[in-house]
Amino acid sequence: MKRLFAVDEWKVTEEGLHPKENRLAESITSLGNGHMGMRGNFEEDYSNDTHQGFYVAGVYYPDKTRVGWWKNGYPEYFAKVLNATNVIGLRVVINGTPVDLAKWEVRDFTRELDMQRGVLTRTFTLMNGTEETKVEVVRFFSIVDKEILAIRYNVTPVNYEAKIEFTPYLDGDVVNEDSNYDEKFWLPVDRGVEERFAFVTTKTKKLDWHVTASMIADVEGARCEVLEATDLFVANKFTVNVAAGETATAYKYVSVVTNRDHEIEALQSAGMTRVEAAFEKGFETLLAEQTEAWLARWEDADVRIDGDIEAQQGIRFNIFNMYQTYTGEDSRLNIGPKGFTGEKYGGATYWDTEAYCLHFYLATAKPEVSWNLLKYRHNQLPQAKENAVKNVGMEGALYPMVTMNGEECHNEWEITHEEIHRNGAIAHAIFNYTNFTGDKSYLGQYGLEVLVEISRYWASRVNFVPHKDVYMILGVTGPNEYDNNVNNNWYTNLIAAWTLEYTQEVYNYLKDAEPARLEELVSTLGITDAELAKWADIQTKMYYPKDDLVPDVFMQQDGFMDKEQILVKDLDPKHLPLNQNWSWDRILRSNFIKQADVLQGLYTFGDRFTVEQKRANFDFYEPRTVHESSLSPCVYSIIAAEVGYEDKAVELYQRSARLDLDNYNNDTEDGLHITSMVGSWMSIVHGFAGMRIQEDNLSFSPMIPKDWNGYSFNMLWRGHHLTVTSSREQVTIKQTGGTDVTIHVYGNAVTVPANESITIETVKA
Repeated sequence: MKRLFAVDEWKVTEEGLHPKENRLAESITSLGNGHMGMRGNFEEDYSNDTHQGFYVAGVYYPDKTRVGWWKNGYPEYFAKVLNATNVIGLRVVINGTPVDLAKWEVRDFTRELDMQRGVLTRTFTLMNGTEETKVEVVRFFSIVDKEILAIRYNVTPVNYEAKIEFTPYLDGDVVNEDSNYDEKFWLPVDRGVEERFAFVTTKTKKLDWHVTASMIADVEGARCEVLEATDLFVANKFTVNVAAGETATAYKYVSVVTNRDHEIEALQSAGMTRVEAAFEKGFETLLAEQTEAWLARWEDADVRIDGDIEAQQGIRFNIFNMYQTYTGEDSRLNIGPKGFTGEKYGGATYWDTEAYCLHFYLATAKPEVSWNLLKYRHNQLPQAKENAVKNVGMEGALYPMVTMNGEECHNEWEITHEEIHRNGAIAHAIFNYTNFTGDKSYLGQYGLEVLVEISRYWASRVNFVPHKDVYMILGVTGPNEYDNNVNNNWYTNLIAAWTLEYTQEVYNYLKDAEPARLEELVSTLGITDAELAKWADIQTKMYYPKDDLVPDVFMQQDGFMDKEQILVKDLDPKHLPLNQNWSWDRILRSNFIKQADVLQGLYTFGDRFTVEQKRANFDFYEPRTVHESSLSPCVYSIIAAEVGYEDKAVELYQRSARLDLDNYNNDTEDGLHITSMVGSWMSIVHGFAGMRIQEDNLSFSPMIPKDWNGYSFNMLWRGHHLTVTSSREQVTIKQTGGTDVTIHVYGNAVTVPANESITIETVKA
C-alpha cells in the first residue's frame, strides 16, 4: 500500500507535491464548520488537475433525473449539493510571473491538516533560477462564528528583491462536476467592489437559494487597486515591494451568508457586518478563538489509543470530520455522506444518520444535537407519507432513501422502491435516543406520530400467507445491496416487526405517563384498537427465513443457500472490488455480500441474541463479505470483539478507521466517507469497550487488543462527563463534575463520585 500522508496523532501531512494524487489530498485536507466547508484546494492558481469545491449547508439544486429507462415512481430530480462561489481565490504574481504550482519549480511542499485546532497550513519553496521564495498559507473555517473563514498568505523572497502582487477575489462562476446535463446552477444577483472590500450574491436557477460571499482583504504597506468587476467576479489587487528576507503578508477574511438564515434583502448588510467584525478582531485573535473552541470540543469527544499511532490518527481524523460536517444546532440540517468534501451522493441524507451517526452524537454532544436529528425526520413526515402513496401505493410513511427536504431523490429502482429497511432505522433512532438519554419527552411530542405512520407502512407492505399463517415482506433489497428484489430479507423483516412492537410499547407508556397527550394523538392520528391488534398479529407471525443446511444461521433471505457458496479468500484478487470488475448481473447471482446485513440485525438488536448465535452467523457471513460499503467493517468489528475474535476485530477497526487516509476503496478522491467515519468510534466504544445500555444502566465490558497498550475515550451520559480508560491491568472511569453515578463494569455495579474516579481490574478474555 502506498501511503500519501505521514502518520501523526494530531496531524495529517502530505509531504511533497503529488499532482497525480492531488484530488485525494484535496479530499483528505478538507475543512468545514457545519455551516460551510471546502476541499483542500489551493488559494493561488493551479493549472493541473483539481476538483474545486466549496459547499454551503442546506443549499442544494434539484438536478433533473437522468436515467436510461424511465420507470413509474422515479423522482423528478436528484438533489445536488452545490459547488458555490470560490471564496479562497488569491492570485499571486512575483516579479511579473504568476504563481502556479503546476508551472513553477516547487520544493519542500507540505499540506498539513491540524486536527487539534481545525487549521490547514501549506508551506513550500518556489525556485526561479537562483531566486528562492518561501510561502506559508494558513486557512481555517471558524467554529466560533460559522459564517466566517480566514486566510493568511505569507510570501518571503529569500535572496532577492521582489515586486509582489496579491489579487484576492470572489468568483461565482463555478460548476458542479456531477451535473447531469452539464448545466450551470447559479445566476448572478448583485456584486460590489471597493478598496479592500467586495461581495458577490448569486442565486440558484431553481428553489431561489441566495448566497452572499463578502470579503475584506489587506496587505500591510501595499497599494490597493480596485479591479473591474463582472456579474460573478470581484477582486482587489495589492502591490508591494519586498526586500530580500522580508515577508509580505496578505490577509483575506470572508463571510458567507444565505437566505436560510437571513432575509434576502438583508444578505448584503449581514455579510458586511460579519466580515467587518472578523476583520476588526484580526487573524491572530480569530485563530486563538478557533484553537480554544476545538480544544473544548475534543474534551467531550476525544479517543486516545496507546501503542498504535496509525489507529490513533485514524480515529481522530474521523471524529474531526464528523464535527466539521454536523454540529447539531439546526434541525433543518442533516449529515451528507461526503459532508463538505465532494459532490458524490449529492450531499443528501441517507439512513446512515440514524443507524450510525446518532450513536456518536448521543455520547459526545448535548442531547439537543441528537434531538435535532430526530426532529429533522419529524419535520419531513408529511413528505414521507406522500412518498408512501406516490411511489409504492402504500399507507403510512415511507421515508426516502435519499433526501434534502423529505422528498425522495434517488433514482435506482432497487434502492428507491425496495431498500425499505431504512424506515426501521428512523424508528430505532427514537428508541436509541430515549434509551441513551433517559428523556422520554420526545415520545409524546413527536415520536409516536412518526412510529405510528411507519408502522402503518409496514402493515400495508407485508403479505399474509394463509396456508403458512405467516406474514412475509416480498420484493425488497436489504442492507446488502448486492442482492436485489429478494423475498424476506431477514433484517428487513426483523426491524419491521420490532417497529410494530416498539410502537405499541410507546403507546402503552403514554397511556400511563401522558394520558391526555395520548388521547389527543389517538384522535388526531385515528389510531384504533383494531389497528393495534393487527400490528401485534404481524409482529407475532412475522416469517424469518431458515435453511436446514445451516440450522444455526439466520438466512439473509429466501433462497440464499441456492447460490453457489464461494468464500472471498478463494477469489482471485483481480476480481476485487467486485463493483469495479464484475457486471451487475454477475454480482446479483453471486453469494457475495457488500456489507453487514444479518450482522446489522445482530448489532442493532444485540440484546436479543446470544453470543453463540452471533458467533455462528459471523463465522458464516464474514467470509462471504467483501466489505465494499464503507458502512460494513465497523459492524463486523463490533460483533467480532463481542464473540472473542480479537484479531478480526482489530483488522476491521483498522479498515474503518483508515478507510480514507489509506484510500482502501480507491475512491476517496471523490470525497471522504463521512457517515462511515463514526464506525471507527463505534468499533472502539461499542466493540472493544463493550458499551451497552442495559435495563436503563450504562455498562462496559472492556477488552484490549494485544497490539495496544490501552485506550480511553470521553463521553457524556445523562449529564455526567466521563472518561473511560482501559489498560491491560485495569479499567478506570473518571467523572468530571456531576454527581454520583452508578455504572456496570463486567456486570458489576460501581459508583463513580463527582470529580473522582474508580478502578476495576481488567477481566482477561
